[in-house]
Amino acid sequence: MSYRDPNATLSDADLQEIKQAIALIQQKLPFLVTLSTDDRKRLYKLGDKRLAFVQNSLTAAQSNPNILPASFDLPRFTNDYRLATDLTELLMIFTQLSEQVDDTLMAVGSEAMSDSLTVYDYVKTASKKTPGLKAIAEQLGSLFKAIRGKSVKTTPEMAPASN
Repeated sequence: MSYRDPNATLSDADLQEIKQAIALIQQKLPFLVTLSTDDRKRLYKLGDKRLAFVQNSLTAAQSNPNILPASFDLPRFTNDYRLATDLTELLMIFTQLSEQVDDTLMAVGSEAMSDSLTVYDYVKTASKKTPGLKAIAEQLGSLFKAIRGKSVKTTPEMAPASN
């Protein structure tokens, strides 16, 4: 699907409800952890192939509990597997949502930047004849120069007029 301007709004009430829903999600997942960089390097990563290995190992353990030492905690292993699969499902949902929020933010941010460049161009032009606009034009100009070296992409129709 190609890009289209979302041209949407988010009411204060909706934003508050979304924040409350996120808080509820966090409340329902009180066991979430934050890993250090070293922890992330040290721990096993559970991708699709490893998840299949874990599932088959669990099935083998459940089918043959007598081969496991008494110290092996099969209920904990079962719980870890179920939680891993549940979190994998949630992560897929959250990742898709995160990508959509990020893409929408990029799209509306680009629209806002494009509109800002148009306003800046008009303010610069009008400041030559309209009293009180020179200071605003200079302020916008200094802000634009500060971001110009960054990733501002201007097309010929978006570029501000030269002095």
